[in-house]
Amino acid sequence: MHQHAQALAAGTQPGRELPKALGITTGGARRFWKTWSSAPQTAAWTETDWSELELTTKLVDGLYLGDLKLAGEIRQRVAKWGATVEDRARLRMTFEKTHEEEPEAPSAPAPEVDMDEELYKLLNGS
Repeated sequence: MHQHAQALAAGTQPGRELPKALGITTGGARRFWKTWSSAPQTAAWTETDWSELELTTKLVDGLYLGDLKLAGEIRQRVAKWGATVEDRARLRMTFEKTHEEEPEAPSAPAPEVDMDEELYKLLNGS
């Protein structure tokens, strides 16, 4: 099967609200939903894709609650959506710059960002 490159509009999408019925309890899973629901990839998503995001968000909630065995399954799922540069290269997925985007101006060094404390504690058994 020949796979064509897929160009996506750069920037975030409006996203969707996290369904309350999912019963998500962790901040990490809520951030995961917010990030993915507004990612450029979602512009072309169908209801089956959104259903996969719901299921994966439940797995992420379980991961943040301490079930580290879920990490591999989560990684396999997000790879199919183009989570990393390597995933997007394999999927032949690129982001197009819009005419409205300004060239990046030199900026001050970014302030040091703390590691996600919730995940840090989870991975270190704290």
